[in-house]
Amino acid sequence: MITIILIIHVILAVSIICAVLLQKSEGGGLGIGGSASTGGGFMTARGTANFMTKLTAILGACFFLTSIVLALLSNDNSSSISKEVEKSIELNSSKEPSVPLGN
Repeated sequence: MITIILIIHVILAVSIICAVLLQKSEGGGLGIGGSASTGGGFMTARGTANFMTKLTAILGACFFLTSIVLALLSNDNSSSISKEVEKSIELNSSKEPSVPLGN
């Protein structure tokens, strides 16, 4: 179960990176856009910007949800450090002292 969610999580992370890099930045960057007059596109610059913004938001929400699910699932599988210390103290407290107290 954790493996499947982890794979989905990694795919979402790569998808978010791609979606952010494809968005048009103010400086030009790696953006899809140009101006709307650069003929032949199936979407206008505004339509592409709206689509990419919504896509990034949806991918971000899914990434956030998978992060929470992975955190909850990993919490169930591992014991906390405090529990391990308590077990160690209980085991050591029941033993006889290692240094003899009387002659």
